[in-house]
Amino acid sequence: MSAVLSLEEQIDQWRSYVRRRQTIQSGDVAELEDHLREQITALVDAGLAAEEAFLVAVKRMGNLDALSREFAREHSERLWKQLVVVSADSGESARVRTDAIVAFCLAVAAAVAFKIPTLFGLELNGNTEFLTQGGGVYARNLSLFALPLLTGYFVWKRRLDIRTYRWLAVAFAAAAVFANIYPFASGGETEALAALHLPIALWFIVGIAYAGGRWGEVAGRMDFIRFSGELFIYYVLIALGGGVLTGFMALLFKAIGIDAEPFFTFWLLPCGALGAVLVGSWLVEAKQSVIENMAPVLTRLFTPLFAVALLAFLGALVWTGHGVDIQRNVLIGFDLLLVVVLGLLLYCISARDANSPPGVFDVVQVVLVVSALVADAVALWAIAARISEFGFTPNRVAALGENVILLANLAWSAALYIRFLRGRVPFTSLERWQTDYLPVYAVWAALVVVIFPPMFGYI
Repeated sequence: MSAVLSLEEQIDQWRSYVRRRQTIQSGDVAELEDHLREQITALVDAGLAAEEAFLVAVKRMGNLDALSREFAREHSERLWKQLVVVSADSGESARVRTDAIVAFCLAVAAAVAFKIPTLFGLELNGNTEFLTQGGGVYARNLSLFALPLLTGYFVWKRRLDIRTYRWLAVAFAAAAVFANIYPFASGGETEALAALHLPIALWFIVGIAYAGGRWGEVAGRMDFIRFSGELFIYYVLIALGGGVLTGFMALLFKAIGIDAEPFFTFWLLPCGALGAVLVGSWLVEAKQSVIENMAPVLTRLFTPLFAVALLAFLGALVWTGHGVDIQRNVLIGFDLLLVVVLGLLLYCISARDANSPPGVFDVVQVVLVVSALVADAVALWAIAARISEFGFTPNRVAALGENVILLANLAWSAALYIRFLRGRVPFTSLERWQTDYLPVYAVWAALVVVIFPPMFGYI
C-alpha cells in the first residue's frame, strides 16, 4: 500500500473525523465537503499537487469551521513534509520533475547568456578586459539575460496562446533595441537611468505572462504582487546561501595556493545571480499557497517599526527646525523610503481578508502612509529648491518623476484607507487602486529608457 494516501482517502479521513468529533447532520457535512472540494480544485488548477491542495484547503476551511481547524492542527506535520517530499503519484511526480528540469535548464541558459557579450568582446578587442570596458553594455542588458527566459517559463506553464506570446516577444525585442541603439556617453547619467529602469518596465511584461490571461482581473494582478514579494525573499535567501558557499570555496582554494577570486567575480557570482531569478521563481511557483505567507508576516513586523521611525523623524524635524539637506544620496533615500512604505502597504493588503472589519493594524498602516507623505512633502520642497538653483539633470528629473508617481499612489491610498476606516468604502477599493496603478510604474520606466537619452543628449 502506498505510504501517501490518495486524495479520496484523505477526504474520507477528514469526513470521518468531522462526524466522529461532533454530531453533524449529513447535509451539513456534505456542504462542507463540497466547499472543501472546490478549494482543492482551485489549488490544483493553480499548480499544487493533490496532497498539498488537500492540506492547504483544510487549513483554509479552518477559518470557517472549528472542527476542520482542529483536524488541520493534528495533521499539520504532513504540510511540512509536502514542502520537500514529492508525491508518490507517478503523473504528479512526472509533472514536478518536468517543471524542475525546465526551470533549471532556463537558469543555465540565463547564465550562458550573460557570457555572450564577453565572447563578442574577446573577438573584437582581443583581450580579457571587455567585462570592465563593456560595463555599460552589461548594465543595460542585464535584465534581458534572465527576464525573457522567465517570461518563457510562464508562457509554457500557463499555455498562453500564440498571439499573447508574440506580443510579449515584441516587447522584449523593443527593449533590446532601445537598450543598445542609443550612443550613450560612457558612464553617463542617461545610461545609468536606462539600466535601472529597464528591469522595472520588463517586470510588467513578466507579470502579464505570470497572470496567464488573468491580468485584467484584480485577483490576477494581486497574485503577481504576491509572487514578486515571495520571489524577493527567496532570492535574498539564495543570495545569502551563495555568499556562504563562495566564502567557503575561496577559503578552501586559498589553502592550496589557488586564487579563485577571478572565477567568482566574472563567472560564479554574475551567472549565479541570473540563474537564481529562474530558480527562485520556480520555487515560489512550486510551493505557492503553502508557504506564501513570508512577505505578509515580515510586513506586519516592520510596519509598526517604520511608522515609529517616521514619527520620530518628523518630531525631530519640528523640534530642531532644521530643513532637509537634499543631496543626491538623500534624494535617492527618500525615493527608496516611499518604495519601502508602498511595499509594506501592498503586502499587508495582499494578505488581509477584504471582508474583515477595520482593526488596530489598519490604523497603524494609515499612520505609516501619512507619515511617509509628510516626510516626502518636506523632501519635495527641498528638491524643487535645488532644481531651481542648479537646473534640471536626467537624474533629478527621473528622481522627481518617480517621487511624484509614488506620492500620488500613497496619497490616494491613504485617502481610501481613511474612508475604509470610516466605513465609507469597501476594502476592495484599495486593492483595486493598487493593482490598477501598476501600469503607471511600467510606463514611467519605459519613458525613462526611451525618451530620456535623446532628450538629454545621451549624457
